[in-house]
This record gives sequence, structure tokens and C-alpha cells, in this order.
Amino acid sequence: MVSYQYIARTNEGDEVTGVMQADSETAVVRTLGERKLFPVSVAAQDSAQRAGGKVRRIKLRDIGITYGQLGDLLRAGVPMLRALDTLSRAVSNRTLAGKVLELRDSVAAGRTLADAMGDHPETFQPLHAAMVKAGERAGFLEDVLTNLADFMERQDELRSKIRGAMIYPAVLAVIGSVAMLAMLTLIVPMFKPFFARISLPLPTRVLFAASDVLVSHLWLLAAMAVLLAMLARAMLRSDRGRRAWDRWRVRMPGVGRVIRTIGITRFCRVLGTMLANGVPILQALEIGKDATGSIVLSDSITTAGENVRAGEPLAGPLKESRLFPAEIVEMIAVAEESNQLERVLVQIADSVERRTNRQVDAAVRLIEPLILVMIAAVIGFVAVGLMYPIFTMSQALK
Repeated sequence: MVSYQYIARTNEGDEVTGVMQADSETAVVRTLGERKLFPVSVAAQDSAQRAGGKVRRIKLRDIGITYGQLGDLLRAGVPMLRALDTLSRAVSNRTLAGKVLELRDSVAAGRTLADAMGDHPETFQPLHAAMVKAGERAGFLEDVLTNLADFMERQDELRSKIRGAMIYPAVLAVIGSVAMLAMLTLIVPMFKPFFARISLPLPTRVLFAASDVLVSHLWLLAAMAVLLAMLARAMLRSDRGRRAWDRWRVRMPGVGRVIRTIGITRFCRVLGTMLANGVPILQALEIGKDATGSIVLSDSITTAGENVRAGEPLAGPLKESRLFPAEIVEMIAVAEESNQLERVLVQIADSVERRTNRQVDAAVRLIEPLILVMIAAVIGFVAVGLMYPIFTMSQALK
């Protein structure tokens, strides 16, 4: 089969786009007619891409909203095929609407929703497909979709909060770096002829040396920076490099604690939701470890799963990993003894998430004055390096 990209209109005149797998364009037109859609254009997907068709990026919030709407439709008794067909017309993002139609075609061909989502890992994350598969098997798909929508909304809110809070510090850092580069390459060289015949103090010599390096080797330094960026990107693409980077970032002072806390919050929420909906703990651990977003945390949870398989408690290996805070491990241990693990895990996720938000706010408030102090220190050093010889010359003239 060939993937065809189509543009069609509904009876109300609304435009619908998507991708469909079919044997020919005629089959695509026939299928669109069965859906009461009037085709405007149909082209093979490769041809459409060569024609320069613009693909809109799919946001996490849009995917989360789609999950929630699908869960509401299924809970209201709407059949799966009709629910997906309705969603494809309701979604405002054309790219996401096309993906939903592809899910609809796959489900119509007899596949499960989870398997259909697995064909599009760039849109529907493997974690989401695994949770949907568990929901389909246990018969609580609507609850899984609703929980997924809530989970993604919380994740998007936290990400947006961090990005929004980092805008001002990032602007300060960029402005300060540009100002420093301009001073060293344009302003500082203008003072060198005036100080050519006097003995320069140490700050001035350091300042002139940095200016000479930038002026003489600016393109070389830029090329080295690009090369280092390419090497870092290649390293992060390798499994060994990703593990080394993840091991370093989760153990970084300050920031590493926040990264670990966010990953642990996701794990606790997903694991608690799975257990509350009847998923066996081993399967829930296998699904939940991918929610952490950290290879190191995922490895520690894998080790914990092996201990659980052997009949041992979950809290022990989590404590030995030294990545989970002691209070969380103690709460998990008590919950295991009282057989209330699923409820306690969700409570842990809620309380830790509130604490993480406060930590992020405090960290961002601390970053702004630190950047201002660094910029002031650099500008002060430049001022001292340039003004000190002038004061020395004036004293000699007197």
C-alpha cells in the first residue's frame, strides 16, 4: 500500500486533511466518499512532501486534549471508529488530524488502538501506547485516556512554567554576552595606542590579551565552537554518551535534584494510576520506568522490578540506588506493608509536584540576580582594566 495525503471538505464546507494508506488514488476517493467527505486533492505522500507541503508541529497540549476528548466520547458510549472519525474533524491541528485518521484506518482494519499508535512513535509516545494497551486489555481504556490527558496537561504546564520563567534570565545572558564581545573586539583595541609606552597593570594586560585573542582568532574560535557542538551532538546520540550525560545531569548540585524529582513524580503518578486500574505491578513497573525521562532512574526501576519478581519489596532497591529521596522510599515501604501502594503513590506525586514547583520558582528567582552580578562583575573588570592606567597617567602628570 501507498500513503496518500488528501485534502477534502465536509458537507458544511470545513476543510479536512490527512494521510491514508490505500492501493490507489481511486480507493482513497472511494473511502472519502464513504465518510461523506468531498475530495479536493489526493497525492502520494512522497510527492506531497516534494511539493513543499508545510507540516505543522504537534504540541503536547494538543495531543493531551485529543486523549481527553477520545476518553469522553468512549465513556459516552460512542464506538471507537466513530469517535476517531469525530475527533479527526474536531482537531484544529491538521497534522494531528491526519494522524487520528490514520489511527481510524488502522483500527478499521482490525488492529488495536495501541498497535495503531505504535506505528507513529514520533506523535504518540511509546509510554502512551503501552498505557493504552494495558487499558484495552483490562477494560478501562476511558480512564487511561483521561489520566493520560491530565498527566500531559501537568507536564505541559510545568514545561511552560520553566520556559516562561527562563526567558528573562536568558535575555540577560544573551545581552551581557553580546555586550562583552563588542567591548573586547571594538572598544578595548581603541585604548591600546594610548597605553603603548607605559607599564600596564595586571587587569589591563589580561584584558588586552583577551581582546587580542578574540580579534585575531574570532573565526577560529567560532569554528571550534561549532565543532565542539557537533561532537557533543554525536556523543549524545550514542547510547554511551546519553548514559554519561544523564548520569551527570541527575547528580548535578541543585539542578540534578529538580530533574530527579520531576522524573520520580512522573513515575509515581503513572505507577499509581496503573495499579489503581488493575494492572499487575511488574507490567506497571515496565511501563512506568519510561515515564521518568532519565536512563539512570529507569535502570534503578528495572533493578527494583527484578527484585519484585523475586518476591522482595519495591522500596529496598529504590533506596539502594540513592536516587530516590529517603522520605519517598519510606512512604513506599509503609504503603507496601499496608497494601495501599496505588493510593500512596498518587499522593506522593501530588505532594512532590507541589514541592517541585516551589523549588523551580526559587531557583529561577535566584538565577536572575546571579546573572546580573556576573554581568556587573565582568563590566567592572573591563572598567578597572581601562581606567586604572588612565589614573596612573594622571598621577604621573601631576
